[in-house]
Amino acid sequence: MRVKRIVANISTPELDAARRFYGDILGLEVVMDHGWITTYGSNEQMRVQVSFASEGGSSTPVPDLSIEVDDLEAALERVQKAGVPIEYGPADEPWGVRRFYVRDPFGKLVNILVHAE
Repeated sequence: MRVKRIVANISTPELDAARRFYGDILGLEVVMDHGWITTYGSNEQMRVQVSFASEGGSSTPVPDLSIEVDDLEAALERVQKAGVPIEYGPADEPWGVRRFYVRDPFGKLVNILVHAE
């Protein structure tokens, strides 16, 4: 047996808020919509991963989600333009990532990052 996909499920009655944050700001596309559940995704090839942590690194809280992007400055600009407060960073971390934290509309702490080249 092999794991083919891991999906994060966030409970909310506010599906429009999910569209604004994950679709409009982060640029994910709707890949499934049944009215009561909307799944956002990307055609990017991704690895299956799940992390367990006692802290988020650099003495930060453990984020609920980590989203790797190809252009952190563009992501930061979109988040700021949308008026979403930055909770941490942007910071260059000693393990080779540049990142910042925001909270999505549901209070989930989201780590947005790029790996150093």
